[in-house]
Amino acid sequence: MLERLIALTVRLQSLLLFAAVGIAAAAVHLAVVWGLVNQWSIPALLANPFGFFIAFWVSFFGHRHGGFRADEPHPLARVLPRFALVAVFGFLLNEVLYAALLQFTPLPYTVALFLVIAFVSVVTYLASRHWAFVQV
Repeated sequence: MLERLIALTVRLQSLLLFAAVGIAAAAVHLAVVWGLVNQWSIPALLANPFGFFIAFWVSFFGHRHGGFRADEPHPLARVLPRFALVAVFGFLLNEVLYAALLQFTPLPYTVALFLVIAFVSVVTYLASRHWAFVQV
């Protein structure tokens, strides 16, 4: 019973750290897109890759040293390409869904981006947990 409680606590801690890093990365992503759209009049869909790129680094280092931290550090040469692949897939999914919401709904670009980021976060969590940051 105690082992199950400990395992659940560890999993909950990992999930909470993932959420904190994800929220920080999403905030950076949203802030960059908002700044580019409102300060430099760049179309939202074109500003999105810039927000993603900067948020990628917040996400990678936060997850490597936080949410998916291991007793032994994850080898950078193995984890970075895997996480990058997960992130690129996540970004492509993000961009397609974002374009669809911008095109086919009356949602403001910020609300559409928030919804897309929330959905894609779940997908990238699962891929990161079960593939990118798996200990070998």
